[in-house]
Amino acid sequence: MNTHTSETTQGGPLRSLLNLANAPESELRKQASQRPAQDTVAADQFASHIIWLGDEPMLPERSYRGLAAGQDFGVQVTDLTYEIDQQSKEHLAAKVLQKGRAAYCKIALDAPVPFDPQKADATSPVALFLDSAGGGIVGIGIIDFALRRSTNISWHQTTVNQAARARAHNHQPCVVWFTGLSGSGKSTVANALEQKLHSEGQHTYLLDGDNVRHGLCRDLGFTDADRVENIRRVAEVARLMADAGLIVIASFISPFANEREMARLVAGDILFVEVFVDTPLAVCESRDPKGLYKKARTGELKNFTGIDSAYEAPSWPEITLHGSEYTPEVLADQVAEYLSSKNVFSV
Repeated sequence: MNTHTSETTQGGPLRSLLNLANAPESELRKQASQRPAQDTVAADQFASHIIWLGDEPMLPERSYRGLAAGQDFGVQVTDLTYEIDQQSKEHLAAKVLQKGRAAYCKIALDAPVPFDPQKADATSPVALFLDSAGGGIVGIGIIDFALRRSTNISWHQTTVNQAARARAHNHQPCVVWFTGLSGSGKSTVANALEQKLHSEGQHTYLLDGDNVRHGLCRDLGFTDADRVENIRRVAEVARLMADAGLIVIASFISPFANEREMARLVAGDILFVEVFVDTPLAVCESRDPKGLYKKARTGELKNFTGIDSAYEAPSWPEITLHGSEYTPEVLADQVAEYLSSKNVFSV
């Protein structure tokens, strides 16, 4: 974009953010804990200016914990509209927000919070972004105004519901989420599992990482930000397909624990089974069916998981499969046995 912004539109919020960034943590938490006056309305989407403090960059659509108006909630930056140069006040295009940088964004909360209507003498509410693991402050936001995008939208309850679809399929819906390094064997095992369940009369659908990038996610690359958005889209699709009564099998590297937890939360009350295909990196490299590791090692392929992009192994998956020790069919049987123990194959 690179268009100059005026002091009247950007100077105030930017100066306030820089002041807040230098404030003691106790003062920041105090401001974010202040409840607004009685004449307030609640909303779950806002326009906001933010400054990022975390060592890891802010990734749009990644879920963080938030604190504002005395409430704790989940929060995502749904649109990083532009970064703001702190000297020139220029608008700069950005896909992520690095430490010490400021931006104008749209944010979405998982619960409505009250806020003061805009008044000439009002102080803009402060919202904190918190590290989901340790609770430390990784970002500071100033709420500009509420977005009325979803106030007239409600979930439409259909006559044919999830329970009715489950009865028609004669099994319970679920999401079986395979994660592991490239070459770990997760897609092969996922395919073997679908074959087994299909032969037994179960209604399934396999969502594969490569396949969705031909259509649903063909606009995404392999940067950290694009990986986050890739998993967000797939999680929503998996939720809808499970709501239709299917056993959804998803096979994705899904390298970040945060996004796998997001997929679990999206599934809601539907059974979510995280399957970690734990295959040593050396074994994955020795397989290398597409030659990707070789390209990553020579620098020809950037942002490759396990080489120059991190993989965060699951801490508490429902199932851990040792991909170098057993055949795909044996591993698929292990997953099927777990599903049976959870009464997936009965209504």
